[in-house]
Amino acid sequence: MNRSPFILIRGAGEMASAVAWRLHRANLHRICMLELANPLAVRRAVSFCTAFEDGSHSVEGVAARTAERAEEIEAAWRDQNIAVVLTSDWQEITGFSPDVLVDATLAKQNLGTSIDQASLVIALGPGFEAGKDCHLVIETNRGHNLGRIIETGSAAPNTGVPGGIGGYTSERVLRAPAAGIFETDLDIGAMVQAGDVIGEVAGQAVTAEIDGVLRGLIRPGTAVDDGLKIGDIDPRGAAVYCTTISDKARALSGSVLEGIMRFHNQPGGQDDLN
Repeated sequence: MNRSPFILIRGAGEMASAVAWRLHRANLHRICMLELANPLAVRRAVSFCTAFEDGSHSVEGVAARTAERAEEIEAAWRDQNIAVVLTSDWQEITGFSPDVLVDATLAKQNLGTSIDQASLVIALGPGFEAGKDCHLVIETNRGHNLGRIIETGSAAPNTGVPGGIGGYTSERVLRAPAAGIFETDLDIGAMVQAGDVIGEVAGQAVTAEIDGVLRGLIRPGTAVDDGLKIGDIDPRGAAVYCTTISDKARALSGSVLEGIMRFHNQPGGQDDLN
C-alpha cells in the first residue's frame, strides 16, 4: 500500500486485540481501537483494553497506549503504537474518517455498525449480514469453517457453548454466581485446583471446577451481571498460554488481514483505501 489506511476497530478485548496485533505486524500502523470505560475482557494479558489500567499495554511485542484527543492518536502512531480510545472520547474527536472499520466486539448482535461507515466494513461473528450490515463477515464458530470469510450471508448462530480445551468446555469457564462486584486475590497465571475458591461476587464464592492455570480473569472490582463470564481456566496448565494469542484469535486475525488485502488488490480497491 502507498500509505497505511486508517483502521478503526470496535472493541479492545482478546479477539479485537489479536486483529490489531496482526494488522500492526503486517505494517498497517494507523490503528485505533475503541472500548467502553469498564471493559469486561477476561484474557486481559492479551487484550489492549488493559492499557486503560496503566496507560499502555503490550501483546507479543506490539504496544498500545491510551489516547483522549486527536493529537494523542497521531502521536501514538508516530511512535509505532496502537491507539486505544474510550468510546465516549471518540465521539468528541473530529477529523478522522476510517478507511476500514472492524467490528470485533463479538457482542453476538449488531450494536450500531453499518456498511456505509467506511470503504470496507468487516464484522466478526453472528449478528451481521454481509452485503447488508457490512462487506465481510468472519466466521468465529470453532470447527471446519473457523475464520471463513463470508461475502454474502451471516456467520453461524451463537451456540452458547465455549470451545473445548483439553476435553473441557463449560467446565473451564468461570461465571458470576450473582450480580455484584467481582473480588479476588489471584492473578492471571495462578495455578488452581478443582474446588479452589477463585474469588467472590456479592458474598458468593466463585469456585474452580477443574485443575489448571488461570488463563484469564476479569479485572477485580468490576461490576458484573449474574452468569457473566469472569474467568477462564486452561487445563493444559502452561503459563505461557496466558500471555500469548490463542489459536482461534490468530485464525480470525489472519482472516481480517486477508479481507483487507482482498479489497486493496481488487480493481478500485487501492483508490478506496488511499
